[in-house]
Amino acid sequence: MRNLLLGMTLAMSLGFGSTAIAQPPRQLHAGEIAAGLKRLGVTGSVLYVAAHPDDENTRLLAWLVGARGLRAGYLSVTRGDGGQNLIGTEQDALLGLIRTHELLAARRVDGAEQFFTRARDFGYSKSAEEALRIWGHDAVLADVVLAIRRFQPDVIITRFTTKPPNHGHHTASALLAEEAFIAAADPKRFPEQLSEVKPWKADRLLNNASHWWFKPGEDLSRYLKLDAGGYDALLGRSWGEVAAESRSQHKSQGFGVAPDRGPGLEYFTPLAGTLPKRDVFEGLDFTWKRWKGAEAVSRAVAAAQKGYDARAPHRSLPALVRVHEALSALPDSHPWKAPKLRETEALIAACAGLFLEVRAAAPTGIPGLPVALSVVALNRSPADVEWVGVTLPGEQPEAVGQKLGANVPVKLARTVTLPVTAPISTPYWLREPVTGGLYTLEGEDRALTGHPEGAPALSVTFEYKVAGRRFRVVRPVIHAWTDPVRGELYRDFEVVPVVTATLAQDVLMFPNGESRAVPVVLAAGMDQVPGTVRLMAPPGWRVEPKAVEFKLAARGDERTVTFQVTPPPGATKKGELQVDVDVGDRSWSWRARSVSYPHIPPLTVRQPSSATLVPFSLAMKGKRIGYIPGPGDRVAESLAAVGYELTLLPEERLAREDLGRFDAILVGVRAFNANPRLAVHRERLLQYVEGGGRLVVQYNTNSRVGPLTSLVSPYPLEIDRDRVTDETAVMTPLSADEPLLRAPNALTAADFEGWVQERGLYFASKWDARFRPVFAMHDAGEAPLQGALLVARHGKGTFVYTGLAFFRQLPAGVPGAYRLLANILSQ
Repeated sequence: MRNLLLGMTLAMSLGFGSTAIAQPPRQLHAGEIAAGLKRLGVTGSVLYVAAHPDDENTRLLAWLVGARGLRAGYLSVTRGDGGQNLIGTEQDALLGLIRTHELLAARRVDGAEQFFTRARDFGYSKSAEEALRIWGHDAVLADVVLAIRRFQPDVIITRFTTKPPNHGHHTASALLAEEAFIAAADPKRFPEQLSEVKPWKADRLLNNASHWWFKPGEDLSRYLKLDAGGYDALLGRSWGEVAAESRSQHKSQGFGVAPDRGPGLEYFTPLAGTLPKRDVFEGLDFTWKRWKGAEAVSRAVAAAQKGYDARAPHRSLPALVRVHEALSALPDSHPWKAPKLRETEALIAACAGLFLEVRAAAPTGIPGLPVALSVVALNRSPADVEWVGVTLPGEQPEAVGQKLGANVPVKLARTVTLPVTAPISTPYWLREPVTGGLYTLEGEDRALTGHPEGAPALSVTFEYKVAGRRFRVVRPVIHAWTDPVRGELYRDFEVVPVVTATLAQDVLMFPNGESRAVPVVLAAGMDQVPGTVRLMAPPGWRVEPKAVEFKLAARGDERTVTFQVTPPPGATKKGELQVDVDVGDRSWSWRARSVSYPHIPPLTVRQPSSATLVPFSLAMKGKRIGYIPGPGDRVAESLAAVGYELTLLPEERLAREDLGRFDAILVGVRAFNANPRLAVHRERLLQYVEGGGRLVVQYNTNSRVGPLTSLVSPYPLEIDRDRVTDETAVMTPLSADEPLLRAPNALTAADFEGWVQERGLYFASKWDARFRPVFAMHDAGEAPLQGALLVARHGKGTFVYTGLAFFRQLPAGVPGAYRLLANILSQ
């Protein structure tokens, strides 16, 4: 499994793509093959360490791989699941899945490799101490050490420093890198890893100073410098152009950037190990000359480079086979034997124009049932290539023994049967419930610690012969289809249950003892699925009907069945609801949550099908709510689920809508950031307030990168980056008679318990005297902040700005957040 994953990573860095792509892999062009030959002569590696997706320096990574031919990797301590989402409503684990694949998309552009730890992004942290306490210092340090021992870098570079103030995750990533720099070389530290890896001593540790922190006119002479700009005629691109495309893959964060062309200076501070004085790589030999006994490799690589003909890459096959033979003669303990063998094999396949692929007839398969496969081998060159054999999943090697004529595809139709025990496909780090500071990995998944993805559900091994030498290559089984707009697309073949039963929400709110309809979406994983679905509720809860029989005719068919669920009288405790589906003599309980965006492959998380039941009291005064949507926002659907009558008001509808019919208008998070044109409707919205309406604006961001220019407010109001990250921080009312705390729900301290991730963010820092702050709150050791909830009368109506994180609390089922927001929305 590990070799398969590493091979996929290498193919990705050379441009062949991997199972993480949504488009077919393309053949390397002659310039890329030439760049790959150049890399064969380089035996140096750099590991870049930071905290989140988007923290990496894509220009530096692109330059390291492209200009210097180094092996470069990015270790992101987290998967970014605690951030916000500009392209959809996914939060938490699903957002982490999106950002994982955005990183993989970025690495496919800049050529670096991607790694993680098990640490969860639990949201903004104001101190490294908090971050390391929540993650567990030794556990996350072990993961960083494991990444270093696996990757074996000559140089480790940190994005951040160990000095606050900064995001606590940022500071923690720098602290972990410094500690792991020493610990990775010590066999007494984390000795349980030594069955897989060896201790590794990197030569030096550097900090890559961010331009973000430089002041105008600052003296930068104290830093080491390198120019990561430049242009590569083989690729027809500058490294600034490559970097911009790479960084622009972070679309969920709105990080599309324009390319830099020309010089691109990067600045460094030596931290530990050998301390260069003039050049970042001073004193480091990255050629084969650094290794005793590698003279034959060096000669073979030089010959392959010299003899390369861009008009006929296939003529380089004998030379590359000699490189492979020389590498194979190195001892297995040599740190560059395995990676350079993989690079050489990828280049051999590229020079032969070799296309090897396995397609499944359907995108999914069921444990215990057959899967139809189409196996294709194609030699797109005049080279002499023989397809020796193929090994299908779970089968013995099969001899093929057929010459692959130039541009003549050879196809095999085969059927394999999935094991009854085949695991259901889901991201490996989400297989277990997500709790605490680290993802939980059990069983075989523990060996995947740090990998961006798990192994493909199915893979096929090809064996072929070129220039008298046999090679093996592993290809994942994929499914391909044609989109009428985007053309041919690929996705992973996946193992799925016979049927999934997905609830619309993970948390089901039951206000005031009322029953509610609970729909369950049944989806067939195969043709002809008859069964019975039932909801298993805690004692005292009533579910009607007790069971529903169904029949789904074809794979992919869906049917929604609805149950009525009623809490016991006076219920106040949360409970768990489980969905069970009986098909034949087997019971299934799986839900499926899918993610689909053009820049990443289709993704699905499959987990046990259940939901949390939350009975609570809620009074509402005025139910008709107009909602101006923002990005990454599930507030509207959460309010609709407890009885509010929601009307969505996208920008194009505001001009013609009768706003006076709404009891309140609620603006989604970052709506003014995402759509500055909302300011065009400023006068209509303020007239609505002046006439007696209630306008509630949730948080918008305001920063140097993205200044807020269009916030609608009747009076001056400045938003800053102030936030309270401690979700248990005391929320102190500034007035004992504050009406927002009294009606229609009488709030108590209990209403501020059980909040998740944070109290709020992007509080107001300055406001007109006509605003009334409602709360004071603060993180430990900080001054109280009063800008989380501001209220102002305007004419006959009311304007409210709030940075309280309702967008997290409502989907998480926090009763007090519903009650507080109900008060805010009430006249």
